[in-house]
Amino acid sequence: MKPGFYTIMAAQFFSSLADNALLIAAIALLAQIHAPAWMTPMLKLFFVVSYVMLAAVVGAFADSRPKGQVMFITNTIKIVGCGMMLFSAHPLLAYGVVGLGAAAYSPAKYGILTELLPPEKLVAANGWIEGLTVGSIIAGTVLGGILISTKVSGLLLTIDLPMIDTRVDTPAESAIAIIMLVYITAAIINLQIPDTGARYVQQSSNVFSLVKSFFVGFHTLWNDRLGQISLAVTTLFWGAGATLQFIVLKWAETALHMSLSQGAILQAISAIGVAAGAMWAAWRVPLRLSLNVLPYGVVMGLIVCIMAIYNVDYLPSTTLFTLAGFDLKANLIPAYLLLILVGWLAGYFVVPMNALLQHRGHVLMSAGHSIAVQNFNENISVLMMLLFYSLLIWLDVSIPIIITGFGLTVSFVMWLVIRRHKRNQAEYDSLHLIGQEGHH
Repeated sequence: MKPGFYTIMAAQFFSSLADNALLIAAIALLAQIHAPAWMTPMLKLFFVVSYVMLAAVVGAFADSRPKGQVMFITNTIKIVGCGMMLFSAHPLLAYGVVGLGAAAYSPAKYGILTELLPPEKLVAANGWIEGLTVGSIIAGTVLGGILISTKVSGLLLTIDLPMIDTRVDTPAESAIAIIMLVYITAAIINLQIPDTGARYVQQSSNVFSLVKSFFVGFHTLWNDRLGQISLAVTTLFWGAGATLQFIVLKWAETALHMSLSQGAILQAISAIGVAAGAMWAAWRVPLRLSLNVLPYGVVMGLIVCIMAIYNVDYLPSTTLFTLAGFDLKANLIPAYLLLILVGWLAGYFVVPMNALLQHRGHVLMSAGHSIAVQNFNENISVLMMLLFYSLLIWLDVSIPIIITGFGLTVSFVMWLVIRRHKRNQAEYDSLHLIGQEGHH
């Protein structure tokens, strides 16, 4: 890999680390203001709404200047959103501003890969980026959980600056102040990202023209035989992944009797599996064989259903050992292994799909525009699935029923995608055969 690739990875790690730590801190902030339970998944909804609303604009913005500059500007927007939480803005609104920065950051982050690397290195690069992103999710989720814990927040709140009102008076606010420093670190690294030299045609400043261009790209990717399959899979994956994040927190509370801080660590355990699956895919799956991983998505959905019947009350609660105040109990081991397996399957099948989609997008249109189309689809899925999950929580539907419905839906949609791919392949083979006969 070129040296600039590692700078991109470092910037992505710290920015994503802060995003995920901030989600846990924002959940704690909602609890602090006694917000209703259905508002918790709405945090992610407010975060991703910019991905959908600004999809036509952010791709053009990412292609309008060197990607390192774009990443610095958008990371600064995240810092503003983080600061808003400290100055009493509603957590939903403030996290929405962070999402605005993230929406504009994403096309630059992924688009620069296609500028910097040849197609044959895209699966490996995605494996590294995905593995590192998941590593940042693990570290960020754990960091958020640690920062809001009684012990650490109590220590942070004893720190005071003379003659300066920091407005940091609660555990959630002390966590947010530390997270701002992580965003600032990411912004400094952004400035070190090299200019790849890639330049695109002058980007239009006319919104209607940008929207028209976006939907041309949207239509192009969905009509491409390979693009539509990889786009369908990544769209499902990110919608399901965002929802599963909140399902795991609720499952940890009801089935495992864990606090928010402990549930955050449980989320990180599933992310370990995603990182392992992503790295395995990067090592074992070349771009030309990327579609062979589709059945793993069906299996993942079915294994998620096992969570619905799991409850720590049915197993002995023997403490195996204690580390840094954390008790590892025997009845939690199966839960950890289950989440790692679900994560591994998810990482293994999504990384090749991401690489294939980026390659097709780069072939059919510019890097920034193709990633914007991808983000639009994926975050429409996130919005719809989170809205539906929020509705189920508001209706007080039990978590086992939600988990079972979620797992079966993922498996069924993946089965439909596999059937569609087989039909596409059959059409291609027959057209290729007709072409050969016509040539003879």
